[in-house]
Amino acid sequence: MLNLNSLNPEQRQAVETIRGPVLILAGAGTGKTRVITFRIAHMIERGVAPGHILGVTFTNKAAREMQERVNKLTPRPKKTGANAADLRPTICTFHSLCVRILRQHIEKLGYKRNFVIYDESEQLGAVKKILAQISAKGEKTDPHAILALLSRYKNGGERAAVFADASVKAMAEHIRKRYESALHACNAVDFDDLILLTLRLFHEHPDALEACRAKYRYVMVDEYQDTNAAQFDLVHLLTREHRNLCVVGDDDQSIYGWRGAEIANLLDLEKHFPEVKIVKLEQNYRSTTTILTAANAVIKNNARRRAKSLWSQKGHGAKIAMCTYETDEEEARGVVEKIEFARMAQRVSWGQQAILFRTNQQSRPLETALRTGGVRYHLIGGQSFFDRREIKDFLAYLKTFINPHDDVSLLRIANTPARGLSDVTMERLLAASHERKGSVYAAMQNPAVTTTFQARTRESIEAFVEFVERTRALLHAPGNTPQAFQAWADRFLDEIGYYEDLRRSEKNVEAGDNRVRGLKEMVGTLDQYGTATAPLGERLETFLEDVTLDSEREEEKESAGDAVTLITMHSCKGLEYPHVYIVGLEDGLLPHSRSKVEGTMDEERRLFYVAVTRAMLTLTISHCVSRKKYGQAMPCHPSPFLKELPPELLEDDSTKGKQPVDVAKGKDWFAAMRAAIE
Repeated sequence: MLNLNSLNPEQRQAVETIRGPVLILAGAGTGKTRVITFRIAHMIERGVAPGHILGVTFTNKAAREMQERVNKLTPRPKKTGANAADLRPTICTFHSLCVRILRQHIEKLGYKRNFVIYDESEQLGAVKKILAQISAKGEKTDPHAILALLSRYKNGGERAAVFADASVKAMAEHIRKRYESALHACNAVDFDDLILLTLRLFHEHPDALEACRAKYRYVMVDEYQDTNAAQFDLVHLLTREHRNLCVVGDDDQSIYGWRGAEIANLLDLEKHFPEVKIVKLEQNYRSTTTILTAANAVIKNNARRRAKSLWSQKGHGAKIAMCTYETDEEEARGVVEKIEFARMAQRVSWGQQAILFRTNQQSRPLETALRTGGVRYHLIGGQSFFDRREIKDFLAYLKTFINPHDDVSLLRIANTPARGLSDVTMERLLAASHERKGSVYAAMQNPAVTTTFQARTRESIEAFVEFVERTRALLHAPGNTPQAFQAWADRFLDEIGYYEDLRRSEKNVEAGDNRVRGLKEMVGTLDQYGTATAPLGERLETFLEDVTLDSEREEEKESAGDAVTLITMHSCKGLEYPHVYIVGLEDGLLPHSRSKVEGTMDEERRLFYVAVTRAMLTLTISHCVSRKKYGQAMPCHPSPFLKELPPELLEDDSTKGKQPVDVAKGKDWFAAMRAAIE
């Protein structure tokens, strides 16, 4: 029996309202994940079939956490086999949901079911390939900007391009159809296509929509304020008949407008569901009253919002410390001084402290000061594990085995390690593929193309094709004997000489060994994908799908051990830290200079609100008189948001406990400070 007595009255009301449209306005730190998981468990207890429940969120990490919590609250299914999936609710991301649907129905749209999902680097490769074909000699167009705009078109429609550079906008519009055709030719889709193709499927094939409506009779959407136009259409199509839609979100934490999020989806929900029941969660379990009062005072200056006011029973707590520094370097040293004072004098570990900033560029002086002070730190947003060369090569091999007509992946690994397929050779094959309107692999299989090469090169091409076909036969042969996924991958990498090539590519043995070690760590995880008795090809598809959809990747993992967290304000949503330092509260940084042109001041204020509400016990805010930009010190002015903080909640901490700083002494100064504290 599920015990609901641990919930507060508003949480319980949200959990027990299981039919009809419901909007749960969940303020920061009000226990929304607890409410969502209890609500799903309560529905199951009240007789709703688990297989009819769909929970949608934005990250795999959040979906896994919800699934784990629901599993703990509900009895374990007794059945196994083909229908076992219907005994658990579906909890996944929007993209994962669409992959499930498309794997069943995409053939109706002219694709094969074993379509591949292009990641950003593969999308970029496709854009570069098109630009190379159509650009005039000497003409330079930024493919990253083109790709970003193509994505914004798909997610936000034409209005997404309002502030785009005119030349970029023109080029993006020019190549849109070419880009889509290039992906379709490789039986590939990108992230945005997953939702758009599902919408197209529902509009063109009502039977597929009805099948999904019949399966997903109760739909919950987390972080609803972050949904874009396409995601809203998807949710609306699934739920407008049965009306059993529960959305959970907070318009005050809508900070992703720049990537297509529509705050109106939450603010205007009554237009589509007039009978919606609204439940407000305002009791905060994270922060002190002082921190929440400050956050409430700031966010109330946004005119268009749903009224709510966070409150807490954790007591008033310390005042908010306000600091002014002469330069960004002094700000960084000052913050590190406070971190070390808290650690040594107050026994506050590094891991309990976090530094928040508006832009990635602000991390440089902070990292310098932390290194100088010998402070361990974890920068969220560094190079992803999946962006390492060896990992991308390995994934490209696997994608080629699944779909050799994927030009981006094939071109990456055709001569890695070297096998006689030089850049010149691949360029000729690429040109031949353009002429014949096919893939590079199709050109490699075409005798009319390969006979134009010298004998040695032709042998290399034929050997590569034979290698790919032999491997594909092993993976996809009907009735082939299942074997260890990990052992197979490790063996083929060794046989093609990839490990040895990695070692040779580095200047020293240690660097080469580190690359091999990292790749072997990846290979060592393979056996957990798919069932042990499934064919290798099926397990390989499961692995690639999981990797491609996992948007958090390495950068979302919590730091190992005791370390200060450095994180941007956009990345910190959903996280919390006992002690928070928000740096760079200057006009032009927060609010960002672009906000005045683009009319996004309200979103900048929400970003500040999100940053403030990450703090649990103490909050320190700082700004500079000048900040270096392109090597020059530029004057700064305090953020106008600082004036919105109630003065009685603030304490000037600019000079409190400060010691004269001798920059030249560097580590000596930190050592002297520590000695003084001890």
